[in-house]
Amino acid sequence: MSATATRAAAAPWPVLAAALLLAGGAAWFGAGHGWRQAALWALGAGLGVALYHATFSFAGGFRALLGQRRSAAFRAQLVMLAILVVLMLPAIDAGSLAGAPVRGIVFPLGVAVVVGAFLFGVGMQLGGGCGSGTLYTAGGGSLRMLLTLAFFVAGATLAAWQSEAWSGLPALPAATLPGLLGLWPAVGVSLALLAAAGAAAWLAERRRHGAATPLRGTGGAWLHGPWPLLWGAVALALLNLATLWLAGRPWVITAAFPLWGSRVIEALGLDDPAFWAFWEDPTRTEAFLRPVLADRTTVMDVGLMAGALLAAGLAGRFAPRLAMPWRHAVASVLGGLLLGVGAVVASGCNISAYVAGIASGSLHGWGWIIPALAGNWVGMRLRPAFGLPA
Repeated sequence: MSATATRAAAAPWPVLAAALLLAGGAAWFGAGHGWRQAALWALGAGLGVALYHATFSFAGGFRALLGQRRSAAFRAQLVMLAILVVLMLPAIDAGSLAGAPVRGIVFPLGVAVVVGAFLFGVGMQLGGGCGSGTLYTAGGGSLRMLLTLAFFVAGATLAAWQSEAWSGLPALPAATLPGLLGLWPAVGVSLALLAAAGAAAWLAERRRHGAATPLRGTGGAWLHGPWPLLWGAVALALLNLATLWLAGRPWVITAAFPLWGSRVIEALGLDDPAFWAFWEDPTRTEAFLRPVLADRTTVMDVGLMAGALLAAGLAGRFAPRLAMPWRHAVASVLGGLLLGVGAVVASGCNISAYVAGIASGSLHGWGWIIPALAGNWVGMRLRPAFGLPA
């Protein structure tokens, strides 16, 4: 019997549960919120499958690059970004994609982005993942990452509650490369910077190990995985482009987390988040007033977890364990809080600040990555204190 057949026979229930959840969710969203929400649900699921099968990890990629000079995961990120710059930046500059209005993710680059990105970087290494990594590994059956996710939401809610303490920090005016240089020079500069970063990482790996790991890798089973990193990079870029068309803006993740936490605070009667300065901001008021399941980011986040559950079942790797060393649990709690605070303060995580920011030509996307890498370096040094490998 083949390995694929063995996996499918050993644990069919995760595949069945995920398939029912995805089909039921698509039908429910389609009936109650329209075809667009159903399509976003499906897109989220596709992102979850791609992330899981390619093991597309930002936190692990940064750790491998900084700690071992292994650059494959980081170079895969750069390939994804290069595709997005070429395909997404012209559409955002034009304001439409295939007849649909679209906009970029653009925020001011300032102290809040730098501090938030650094805290987020530390949290990535302690919590075990980033925004996308936490969702897909939690959906794939990791109980430690479910704990990280819970405190990720708590940290984001805490930062939203205290937004007056950080929202006025000094910042440059919001700016984009196309606005400063023009569209095609901005595309050229972006590609040149990505190529330079990729070449530097590739050379560092060759010097340390004698050869650089190719992105084409091994594997190649579309249904059961694993996928080479190159497949994951291309799939994530194309799904992000589809998100731009359907949602009217690039893929984001953590914008939903303070919303979830605020709804819990409201339901428990602990406070009235509607009067927090964070939700009184006109750009966020509408999201808070809508039902949670009408929120596009929420729909895609939950769909992503369902897609990861399906991928884990197809791969025969869905096997959650209740046992967790107490130091790992503490790392998840602390890391999750730092992830949530950092994402909200920096106006985004690795997806909505780093990826979406660069794909939108925003200077804050380019400014996010340096302090985030510094935070990852610090977090790696802290990992052994929690029983985690450095």
